[in-house]
Order: sequence, then structure tokens, then C-alpha cells
Amino acid sequence: MLRSATIPLARAWNTWSSRPAEMVFLPLGVRVTPVAYADSIRKATFFPPGETVRYRRHALDGSLVELDLSHAGTGLLWRYCKRDPFEIEGSWLATQRGEWGLRFWINICLSAEEGQIVRYEPARKAAVVKIGHRFVALASAVEPVQVTGHESVEALAARYEERGYFETGARSQADPVLALRYNLEMTPQNRFGVAVADAEDVAIERARTCAAGEEKETQIPAQTGRHAGALDAIRDVTAWNTVWDEINGRPYTSISRNWNLAKFGGFGVWLNDQQYAALLTSVLDAEVGRENLAVALASATPDGNFACLLSANDAWVDRNQPPIGSFLVWLMYLRSRSLPLLEFAYEALARNHAWWRRRRDPFGRGLVSYGTSNFGEGLYKGTSFGARNESAMDNSPIHDEATYEPQTGTLASEDVGLNSLLALDAEMLALIARELGRAEAESFLTTAERLRVKIREELWDRDRCIFANRLRSGRFVRSVGPTSFYPMIAGAVTPDQIASLLAHLDDPNKFGGVFGLPGVSRDDSAFKDNLYWRGRIWPTFNYLVWQGLRRCGENAAANALADRSFALFEQSWSNRRLCPENFNAETGEALDQPDTEGFYSWGALMALLGVARTMDIGPWRGWEITNEGEARLGPIASPVGQVVVSIKDGVLTLARGGQRLLVTNIHGSFSQIQFGESVVSLTVPPISAEGAFLNLPEIEPGSVYQLLIDQRPAAYAPFDAGVSIANLPCSSEPRAIELTYRPNGFVTLPILGRAKRIA
Repeated sequence: MLRSATIPLARAWNTWSSRPAEMVFLPLGVRVTPVAYADSIRKATFFPPGETVRYRRHALDGSLVELDLSHAGTGLLWRYCKRDPFEIEGSWLATQRGEWGLRFWINICLSAEEGQIVRYEPARKAAVVKIGHRFVALASAVEPVQVTGHESVEALAARYEERGYFETGARSQADPVLALRYNLEMTPQNRFGVAVADAEDVAIERARTCAAGEEKETQIPAQTGRHAGALDAIRDVTAWNTVWDEINGRPYTSISRNWNLAKFGGFGVWLNDQQYAALLTSVLDAEVGRENLAVALASATPDGNFACLLSANDAWVDRNQPPIGSFLVWLMYLRSRSLPLLEFAYEALARNHAWWRRRRDPFGRGLVSYGTSNFGEGLYKGTSFGARNESAMDNSPIHDEATYEPQTGTLASEDVGLNSLLALDAEMLALIARELGRAEAESFLTTAERLRVKIREELWDRDRCIFANRLRSGRFVRSVGPTSFYPMIAGAVTPDQIASLLAHLDDPNKFGGVFGLPGVSRDDSAFKDNLYWRGRIWPTFNYLVWQGLRRCGENAAANALADRSFALFEQSWSNRRLCPENFNAETGEALDQPDTEGFYSWGALMALLGVARTMDIGPWRGWEITNEGEARLGPIASPVGQVVVSIKDGVLTLARGGQRLLVTNIHGSFSQIQFGESVVSLTVPPISAEGAFLNLPEIEPGSVYQLLIDQRPAAYAPFDAGVSIANLPCSSEPRAIELTYRPNGFVTLPILGRAKRIA
């Protein structure tokens, strides 16, 4: 019986379990588990998440997995790579010695989750287990010192700790777990192979071939140039945090694999975290993004909301989290152009939006508040802290003055961040409904506009010239945080308000400074607390404020925030491979206090801002690519599939596989890029130098019907069997280019709808 029949074959072998160094062939439930024993401390380890593991490169499909392991002062470089979907090569190399190698033991364990007996074949020097009609074999380049048998890997560890390494009583050739034992004195480095086949002889031979072959560098594309490594960081963070939820039988990108067992008992889904995981993985692989979105949507309750938290230990169905889902789904759609994605998500997202208005506006004022409803039995239900949980900013000082009203189940404060995101949610639902041909699109647009007006008029503090939470008494809350800038992403701001907000962002006593954005204004007494949401920098703040700046056309400020954000991320990532949950706003340090998780999925939002400086896809500027510096970015998901952006000697090339879709020497940002059934269109940045060209190598010159520049007919010429738009004149303003052609003139690009442009 297959334990999972839905995982693509390319991902079947992967680091699915909560043990980072363990590889699992998910369809059969076969595990290859490293166990180490250090006699200096008489302790064995499976290398659990935490200080014993440093995460290196990890392909999303598990084709390459690298990590540094440490135990009692001994360090190992551990590596897996795939020869084929059914075969993996493994290796280790001792990088540091904490004791005499004879007393440090490495064990490669083979087991199956249903407890099938694993046999050792001495003549062929391989362990093998049969599951159904399939065989899985494990072989090593170096023969083990001995092979021992155990009921479980835990029993192996216990035996080491009880009897040490100098014993032979556990020798076995058939047991539920077989351990191939080595010591670092005799085997400071080794290779091993594991293979799955439908015949025992074939499985063993292939495993031996894997073990005997020379180790080759697995090619895994790297991002170079400006913000080098940003896309690679998203890949590594999301791949390491993608695990198998044993309880619910599904893959998901966890908050942090470090917490999966230790904190949540097997699985844990914070709503907003899971939605961001869907976005981040969709940048690399649309299907993995859809899997993560499905996990988030599965928390939908009969009352209409999404659950704040679902875990193996608890269910917070009485609370929601900020309504970012529709916005993130729309971003995923703009990248994938998958209508089934919208159809899959729409109903649950629409019900969630209606829930906010029904449950969190107790006096019908049109502005909502955070709260907790009388459903479920979750921890903190019906308390002020439970209501704060709903904000995803539990101890933020912007909630300090808001009393909890048991009679309404809400905080007595109309939250500017929440209402801004709810207005954005309505707008995104309108776009989704319109794309799906649903009649409610206009109603959602009306709802969004009404809420924008109320935010602009009722949550703007004219004395301080900033948006702020407002108590039901009418007084503005003293503390302000990055949520005060969220009206920008909702389109609820006037030009004068934007100017004031930019001044607050730049002010080093407010939200400016080397490191930003702090979770509360720097001149607030709570800033010095440096405790979770009280003063620290959170990637979610930076990402949403950046999106707001982009919407308002404040591209210089947006670019500056993106650059600062990635620089802050890189400070922890480049040498220590940390992807922090949050950062100190004065030093940029992540682990200066004990409450920060060092490998947190949404930390990669800071890296996503680095990626966006070369390529982004969003509602405000459509598909955008920037020609600046030298760079290579990709493969990365786009509306035309996986693409690579490369920039060399001032020439940008957009390629898909062997196709060059666009080649240009124009410097700056190209936006609203469309490759359609019979049209290519884009907005070209201002041109300051002569000799500018834009080439479309995949369009046959004879197929062109018309070229328009700023809606006026223009000339083009053949170029390498394609079309060249050459000698474009200098201009101080962006220019719109549209080329139409006969559909058969554009060889293999898919048919795409027109992008929606949002003011």
C-alpha cells in the first residue's frame, strides 16, 4: 500500500520527517536515518532540529540536500543527491574532531514505517527491505564494522548509551531496523547508495553502483549579481521547512521544522504563516504553492472564518488572522495564470470576508476590530490576549490601550491595519470574482471603496499626521506601528497623506534608520522592550509596507526599503544560514534574545524583496523586470512558465528553456509585460542613451501585423529570425509598446489573458 500516492515522483525521496538528516521515500514509508554516538559524553543523537544542524543547500524536490551536523564537538558535512527519482547517493565527511575517531560512531539505519523486516545480505554487502512488490536496498562504499538489529532507531540510541560502542551483542541480519556501523577513525568519509526497484537483485545492484560512483557536484542554479542568493535563500528555507504532516497525511511548508514536533506535536498551522508559505513556494513551483494554500484553506470553519491556529495540540477556531489571503492568492494567480487556483480558493475567501463584517463589527460602524468568538475550546478563548492573537501581533503596544469587551467579544479599538487589509481583501475578491465571471465583483468593489473612505476620514490622526488605531471612545491610540502605513496598500490615502507617511518612514526617530521597519515607532517607550512585537523588525511588516509603497507609485522609497530589508536578512543568512522570525531594530541581530526562531519560513519574505529588485509580478506594475547591474535570476515561476533573467554587459535576456523571449539593452524597469496569444506588450522605462533596442527573437517577422509605440504605428526589423525594435528614441517618460501578430507566428508560448491593472 502506498503511504502517499499524490506526491510527484521527483519529490518522492526528500527530507519529509522532523529529523532534518533523515531521507524518506514517501510512497513506501522507507527511512534512511543517520545516528551518531559520542563516547566522550556517552550520548547518541538523531541530529534533531536546533543547534546540532546547520542547513545548507536544499533543492525543493530533494535532488540535492546538504547540511552540517555536530555532536559533542565533532562536525560532519552530510549530503544527499539523486541519480534518478528512485535512487539517492549519500555521503559524509568529518570536518571537525571532538574526540578520537575510534570512539565516535556513525550509523546508517534502514527501516520501514510499517515495521517490515530489513535483511542484510553479507555476500552482497547490502541491507534490503521488501514492501509490497517493491524492494529498497542500502549499500556502502566502505564495508561496515558490523551490522546490528533493533526494534527502532530509538532502541539503537538507547543501546549505545547503555553499553557503549565496544560491544557485539546486537549483531543481526534481520530486524525492523538494521544499522550499518562505522567509526571516524576507520571511516572519516564515506559514500552510500539507496535504490528502489521491483526486483531485489536490481535494487541491490543499483544501490551498490550509487555507493561506488564518484561524487559529482550536483548542479543547482544560483542567483548572482545584485542581491545575489535571494532566490536561493527562498528555495533553501522553504525546502528545508517542507515536511510531511503525518497526522493529516499531507505535505506542507511548516512555520519552522524546528517547531514541528517540539512545539506543535506533529503539525502546526498559523493561518498567515501558511498563506505566506504558499506565496513563497509559488515563486519556485506553482504546485507546491497550491499544496500550501490548500493547507491554509483547510482551516475554514463552519462559522465562516479561517482558524487562527490548528495544531496537533489545539484549535483556535474562535479567532481569525488578518485577511491577507485574497491578496496573496491573487499574486499567485498573476504568476501562474491558473484559473483552477482561483476557483479552488474563492468560496472560502469570500466566506471569510463576510465573517469579518458579521462577527467583528458589533455596532455596525463599518470598521472592524479584533476579537474572539464563542466557538471551540482553544487556549485563551474569550480573553483579551485571545483577541490580540487574532491580530498576529499578540503583545504589540498598539493594543495596550484597547480594553477587551466580553459582551461583544472584541477589543474596543478600530484597528487601522485590519481595516486596511479588509479593504484590500474586498478589492482582491472583486478581481477574482471578475476573472471567474461571478456577479458579486461589483459588490466587492463597492465594499472596498466604502471602507477606504472610512479609513481615510476616521483613522487619520490629523495632529500627528499619521494613521492610527482609534478607541471606541474616539481617542487615537498613542502607539503606532508599521500597520499605520497599511492604508497605502489599500489605496485609501490622499497625496498629502502619502507625503506625511513618507516623512515618518524616513525619520530616524520614527521608522527610519539603518534597520527597519521597527514594530513600533522608535520614540515609543515600548520600543526599548525589544520583545517580540514590541520594537523588533518583522518581515511581514516590511513586505506589506513595500507593497503599499509600490501601489502609491513611490518606487524610490519601495526600492530603498527592499534593499535595506535584504541587507538585514543577508546579515544573518550569508555566514550563519539563519532565516530569522524577527530582528533587533537597533543592531539587526536576530538571536539577541531567546524568543526568536532562527529558521522561520516567513523570514524569506525579506529575500523575496531582494528577488523583486530584478523580477516581480504584482497588481501594481504587472510583470516587471529590471535591467540594472549584472545578474542571473532563475529558474523562477512566471506567467509563461519557468524563466531565467540574465543581465550581462548591459543587455538583459529573458529566456524560457532554450527560447530567448526578450533581449534588450534599455536600462531600468520594464513593467506590465504580457506575452499573449497574438500580442506582446510592455511598458519600457525612460531611454537616456542612443542605440536602444528591444528584440523579440521568437516572433517571426512575417507574422507581425502591427507595432505600436504609445498607440502610434512604428517600424521594426528582422533579427536572428525574430523581430527587432531598434534605435528607439530617447525619452524622459515610460513608453508603451504593443506588437500584434498572427498566432502561429509565436512558436510555443501559452495563451494568456490580459493582466488586470490596478490604480
